[in-house]
Amino acid sequence: MFIDIHTHVDQYEREDLDGLLERARVARVGCIVAAGTTIASSEKCVELSRIHRSILAGVGVHPQDLPGELGQSDLDSIDRLAADPGVVAMSEVGLDFQADSPDRALQERALRSQLEIARAHRLPVVFHMRESTADTLRVLRDARVGGLGGAAHYFQGSWEEAKSVIDLGFKVSLARPLLRLPDLQDVARRLPLSGIVLETDSYPQYFKSKRERWTEPRDVPVIAARLAELKEVAVDEVEAQTTSNALVMFGPRAGAVRRAISGEREA
Repeated sequence: MFIDIHTHVDQYEREDLDGLLERARVARVGCIVAAGTTIASSEKCVELSRIHRSILAGVGVHPQDLPGELGQSDLDSIDRLAADPGVVAMSEVGLDFQADSPDRALQERALRSQLEIARAHRLPVVFHMRESTADTLRVLRDARVGGLGGAAHYFQGSWEEAKSVIDLGFKVSLARPLLRLPDLQDVARRLPLSGIVLETDSYPQYFKSKRERWTEPRDVPVIAARLAELKEVAVDEVEAQTTSNALVMFGPRAGAVRRAISGEREA
C-alpha cells in the first residue's frame, strides 16, 4: 500500500470524504495524513483521525496562517493535540518568505516554538520552505531536530537543496510537480530512492472546472509511476521503498500508520 504523507483533506466537505477515501483505497493508498495549518484545522485533522481508519493527523500552524505571535495558550493547544495517538507529525510548519507573508522574525519564532513541541513528543517534522530554503534548513539545523525525522514537503528545489535536506536527516517529499518539471525530474533521478516519500498536498481545487480533475490521494500511484520511469525500476519497488521510507520517517508513531494501512483501527 502507498502512504500519502501530506494532504489537507480536512478542507473537504464531510460528504465528499467517503468517496475520496474509497477512491484512495481502490488506488492502494492505505494511509493519508491530514496536515493542520491552524490550531482549528489541526483539531479537525485529529477529529478525522478518530472517525476514519485511513486518516492520521499532523498538527501545527502554517507560516502564512500565523495570526501574530503564538502565545502560550496557542502553544499549549498544539502541545495537547500533539499528544493524541492519531497524530503522527508536526505538520504543517516552516517558513514562507513570499511578499505577502508574515514578518520573517515572527515566523522563525513560531517555527522554533513548534519544533520544541515536536521534540517533546518525538514527532517527525514535515516542513514548508517556500522561498526560504536556506533559512528553514538553518533553523532545523540549529534546533537539531533531524533525528526526529520528517520531510521537505512538496519539494521543487535544486539538487543541492535536496542533498542538504537528506544530509540533515529528512526525506524529500515528491508530489505532482514531478510530472511536469524537468529540473525536478533530474533531481529525482539523482536522489537515492531511500530518501524519497510521496504526497499529494490535496485540498479542494474549486478553481478547476471539473471535479474529477482535482488532485486527491488516489494520485499517489501516478507520482510513483513517474518516479519509477525516472529511476528505471518497477512501480512495485517504488511503492515498497517509499512506504518503508515513510514508516521509518514516522518513527515512534509508525505503529499507528501500520494499523491504518492494515485497517485495524476502529472506524
